[in-house]
Amino acid sequence: MTELGNLTAVQLIDRYRKGESSPVEATRAALDRIATTEPAVNAFVRVDAEAALAQAEESAVRWRRGEPLGLLDGVPVSVKDILLQRGGPTFRGSKAISAEGDWNEDAPSVARLREHGAVFLGKTTTPEFGWKGVTDSPVSGVTGNPYDPARTAGGSSGGGAAAVALGAGPVALGTDGGGSVRIPGSFCGVFALKPTYGRVPLYPASAFGTLAHVGPMTRDAADAALVMDVISGPDTRDWSGLGPVDVTFQSGLAEGVRGLRIAYSPSLGGQVAVRPTVAAAVRRAVEKLASLGAYVEEADPDFTDPVEAFHTLWFSGAARVTEHFSKEQRAELDPGLREICARGARYSALDYLAAVDVRMELGRKMGQFHSTYDLLVTPTMPITAFEAGAEVPKGSGHRRWTGWTPFTYPFNLTQQPAATVPCGVDEAGLPIGVQLVAARHADALVLRAAHALYESGAADIPAPELVTPAGG
Repeated sequence: MTELGNLTAVQLIDRYRKGESSPVEATRAALDRIATTEPAVNAFVRVDAEAALAQAEESAVRWRRGEPLGLLDGVPVSVKDILLQRGGPTFRGSKAISAEGDWNEDAPSVARLREHGAVFLGKTTTPEFGWKGVTDSPVSGVTGNPYDPARTAGGSSGGGAAAVALGAGPVALGTDGGGSVRIPGSFCGVFALKPTYGRVPLYPASAFGTLAHVGPMTRDAADAALVMDVISGPDTRDWSGLGPVDVTFQSGLAEGVRGLRIAYSPSLGGQVAVRPTVAAAVRRAVEKLASLGAYVEEADPDFTDPVEAFHTLWFSGAARVTEHFSKEQRAELDPGLREICARGARYSALDYLAAVDVRMELGRKMGQFHSTYDLLVTPTMPITAFEAGAEVPKGSGHRRWTGWTPFTYPFNLTQQPAATVPCGVDEAGLPIGVQLVAARHADALVLRAAHALYESGAADIPAPELVTPAGG
């Protein structure tokens, strides 16, 4: 049964339809993977096996009747412990959040999964309030990488990416305010999409404002398209959410990349030092896109690193989260979070508005850039996974996580859709990701190009040893 953990959501649905497998078998396989790998990786805050199996039994009955509830009926999924999921507390990685309360509301994306019959395995780990690009917190401790648990899974949606890589459900919901699905997607060797801001509704609103996106982490782009067809509908609780899409995300997947105009920026105009093995793997992925018929040109978007503007917005948001905390609550915060909250509290309204000006100018430049190019391709990360439990790589000289994530946070500022696709491994067998970025609202184009890479075999990488027969 454990081989079911290697299947995509699309493959599981096909097997359910044909009667070759049942949601109960798939859920047991996912739970088995969790039981086997969780001691080493620590991807989950909470697992509710009894509830998951009950949901799977209900799904199996529907499939036997030929009456599936929706597009994901019986598919095991996990949810980042930032998003509300009724039936249990959402701690957001913080001891300041009390377990007391009703906890009877789903976030919009979680509600859509439930309406379509998904089976909820549990809540996945996050750093405190999702504040950094690695996953460790006062609540859950450190989350390791499926390829080497002594390395970081990335963050802030590290638990979800690790779960997908380990076969603990083919779908994980995450959030991305500065790279938080793409960073762990790259480090863990899975697909991750940050949709256009507002395409997936979010409630409650993030303290990080319009930087924060909700997106899927999946085994491939086809699964992400399927999930997007479920979670991308409007929700009245999100005043900034977008209206419905005209066609399904799945419908255009097979159109390929022939004729697309692609800009390949290996280092954002020399601003980023990229590890040679990463650069080589990304270049091979770009060459594959060219061989599939895309017009590829090496070209850089015309912007300087907007990190200070991002810091102003990000640190201010963090300060807002903790504004009403008591002295005792603050004492229990992640020390790094406590530090950026103090800095964020010192910014003035004029500082904040100056950062907004930088953001708007960056958005204008990227809009102009995409009038020439359909896609921008970069490395997702300039490095591969480093030691777990650290915010920055040892000896890097970086002070904050933004120092090693220069390819991701600019596109939260601009609200563009961006995805990471596995494109190889380094000398230590650690995954490498290539990032695909499109103009706002062109989410389907990102998925289509990513799907082409998967179909061509360019995204094939070895599975983590933790899920091979030798590793259980």
